[in-house]
Amino acid sequence: MKEKLVTEIEQGMVDILDNAQMERLRKVLSYCLFNVAVAACQDESAQNTNEQSNDDMLEIFLASKRVEGCSEKSMKYYRSTIQNALATIVKGFKHITTNDLRQYLADYQKNGKAGKVTVDNIRRILSSFFRGWRTRTIFSRVPCAASTR
Repeated sequence: MKEKLVTEIEQGMVDILDNAQMERLRKVLSYCLFNVAVAACQDESAQNTNEQSNDDMLEIFLASKRVEGCSEKSMKYYRSTIQNALATIVKGFKHITTNDLRQYLADYQKNGKAGKVTVDNIRRILSSFFRGWRTRTIFSRVPCAASTR
């Protein structure tokens, strides 16, 4: 549960902090939460029914690309690229970290599936996918521990 909380906080700060600052934030959170018991805000079943699936988010992303006027060829490439990444990482999109994506891209290139240009194209597609949902979801949610002023 603590790891989930730390990941949620990091995702909220991803557009503000650079990599060194993000690493420092993780260390500080881990240190501060070491002896703290963290309880879930909702029970697991209620949380699972409220969260959108990877497939739902992919469809929303593709719909936005369709509205932007992307060709069908591009749409197929976006779909297959994102599906491959999500299937390989095997986490819900909200819990995928920058390090997960870096590892995926490194492994993809290492396994001889692609050169640097292709890996950069994949990186840009994944960046667009994850940046899009973070903008739409993180700032529209109220975290469990939010203070009321």
